[in-house]
Amino acid sequence: GAGAGAEVRSYPHSAVLDGAGAYRLRWGRRGSALALRLEVRTRGYVGFGLSASGGMASADIVVGGVERGQPYLQDYFTDENRVLKKDPQQDYHLEYAMENSTHTILAFSRELHTCDPNDKSITESTVRVIWAYHHKDMGEAGQNYHGSNRGTKSLRLLNPEREEVSSASLPYFDLTNKDVPVPDKDTTYWCQMFKIPVQHEKHHVTKVEPLIQKGHENLVHHILLYQCSSNLNDSVLDYGHECYHPNMPDSFLTCETVIFAWAIGGEGFTYPPHVGLSIGTSADPLFVLMEVHYDNPSYTEGLIDNSGLRLIYTPVLRKYDAGVIEAGLWVSLFHNIPPGMPEFVSEGHCTLECLEEALGAERPAGIQVFAVLLHAHLAGRAIRMRHFHHGEEQKLLAYDDEFDFNFQEFQYLKEERTILPGDNLITECHYSTVDRIRMTWGGLSTRNEMCLSYLLYYPRINLTRCASIPDIMEQLQFIGVKEIYRPVRTWPFIIKSPKQYKNLSFMDAMNKFKWSRSEGLSYNQLVLKLPVNVRCSKTDNAEWSIQGMTALPPEIERPYKTEPVICSSSSCLSCSLFLTLLFTVHITASTIGNAGPFV
Repeated sequence: GAGAGAEVRSYPHSAVLDGAGAYRLRWGRRGSALALRLEVRTRGYVGFGLSASGGMASADIVVGGVERGQPYLQDYFTDENRVLKKDPQQDYHLEYAMENSTHTILAFSRELHTCDPNDKSITESTVRVIWAYHHKDMGEAGQNYHGSNRGTKSLRLLNPEREEVSSASLPYFDLTNKDVPVPDKDTTYWCQMFKIPVQHEKHHVTKVEPLIQKGHENLVHHILLYQCSSNLNDSVLDYGHECYHPNMPDSFLTCETVIFAWAIGGEGFTYPPHVGLSIGTSADPLFVLMEVHYDNPSYTEGLIDNSGLRLIYTPVLRKYDAGVIEAGLWVSLFHNIPPGMPEFVSEGHCTLECLEEALGAERPAGIQVFAVLLHAHLAGRAIRMRHFHHGEEQKLLAYDDEFDFNFQEFQYLKEERTILPGDNLITECHYSTVDRIRMTWGGLSTRNEMCLSYLLYYPRINLTRCASIPDIMEQLQFIGVKEIYRPVRTWPFIIKSPKQYKNLSFMDAMNKFKWSRSEGLSYNQLVLKLPVNVRCSKTDNAEWSIQGMTALPPEIERPYKTEPVICSSSSCLSCSLFLTLLFTVHITASTIGNAGPFV
């Protein structure tokens, strides 16, 4: 009825947080606040929180329920030792609570930025939501920990809404694994090649949905779909194989462009109403590779999986074909990160020169980007996509300051962004290698690293990769390498002098160097200034003429200056206090500033 419609409008997003379907979160943005509704299968208390790590330490938590007909809701936080404390500034506001014979429902809201140091600001970055529930209420249970009824899930709470176009009657085809035996090990990447069944006439894919085998919701961690070379033949379809494995088929190496990404906790992906992924013509993907990441931390044996994707398509063509550009650092050993670094920044350049040539030839009026996937591996901590127009910095195209490797999906842009000839893009990746004792190298495996952004845009042009790699010889000079054996016949190539590195590969030499944090920092500053080799590719490994040229990275402000957030607290005593403080600090700073010698 009418009530249900209003429900959807107030809380347009929803996610089931646990495998059993007992804990559902609905949410929606309301101006400068977030409205949340929890529906949980318990008559005891319900806990909900935001945490940087996904653990109980240093988290922002709210606990509520209905006890003997009386609703309660309390704002808490935990310190780094996971001790739960009542927050002196209560920022979660209860709007509605009810309990029936099976469920507790709580609706409450909170400002996105509360000026409270014990609260987490809610931004467009990924948040690790933590959840818990207990069969007793808070009063009876005290602070007892919730046994198995708790967990964590990564979500984007401020993702813009998509208008759903009904796809109920549209045709679809499924790309699913056939009885894949999931090994009894922590992490498995399984790759299977498929051929798109629609081949004789142009159609548009309008939506891609995950098909996760029942009971495997926590096993299937993410699914990526790559476009492969169209020069393959059907013999590649016969069998799946572990990805990134020394014995995997060579045909897998031709699949480089991500055309779809789904991650645990994610829904499907819907193209905007005026855009579709073209299939069925000679310019379209014919062979695709599906990579499924299985997560089996309890080493369960004998699991057989049949998960995959459903592609919904239509013969009614939309106005534009979607394309994908891979931008960032070209994946190679020339991208490397020293060990023991709490923060190391790498930058990949989609250069002015490449965009100038490709857009100039194919689309001088520019292309419209509508979604972005930011991609790194396990050492990745934050990624930003910076956009410059004639050297002048624009608003960030996309960012995630709380990057979670296990939660990668395309984020829709609030507004489409035009990329013009004369623009350049920088993918800025922040890593932490504190727990590593050897170099981390650019590469395909999850212990290696990447720094990429996949841009979904229209109209499709012949540009699939716009990336860069820093010069390797200057990197090696940093550790004291004088000379290498030429001509280069082996990879990684071998060093000739000085003596301490003689006959070592450059990888071994980099590992032999004694890295300290200050050396790592100097190395980071050097690498960001090095000339870069430009990668500017067309489909099927053809290249724009700028490919292979050397360019200098643009002079830019580092790091990117984030826009200050304006917070609004619920207890306005603290806002006025905060503003007074801010004002005093500002006055003092400017008086000192005018005093002369400090400037």
